[in-house]
Amino acid sequence: MAQDNATLTVGAEKYFHEQLAQGHFLIQRCKACSTSIFFPRMICPHCGSGDIEWYAPSGKGTVYATTIVRKKPEAGGDYNVALIDLEEGPRMMSRVEGIAPAEVKIGQKVQASVKTAEEGNIVIFTVAGE
Repeated sequence: MAQDNATLTVGAEKYFHEQLAQGHFLIQRCKACSTSIFFPRMICPHCGSGDIEWYAPSGKGTVYATTIVRKKPEAGGDYNVALIDLEEGPRMMSRVEGIAPAEVKIGQKVQASVKTAEEGNIVIFTVAGE
């Protein structure tokens, strides 16, 4: 999906969140240098080109780093925050769900999905193959 006038009008971050609200996880790719980009930008941070397109990534990733955020059980309990390297290249912050926070490991293969949360739709990951 090419960056269109709507993206230029509302801004890349807003467009990303509008698409996420509709259940679509999109990232950008620079048409000039072919670099995949996340977090959304109006120009390529690698070569400076404004010729950027939106596309749906595979959702495959690898845990680069992880930590546990401690919360009391009555406040929802512990959860992890992870940096995920997407197969396409960019790194994003998210969390891995479906396993205990302490079971999330560096190097673990994960798969993205869009989940509805209190704050709206978010991108979360689960262990690949589960």
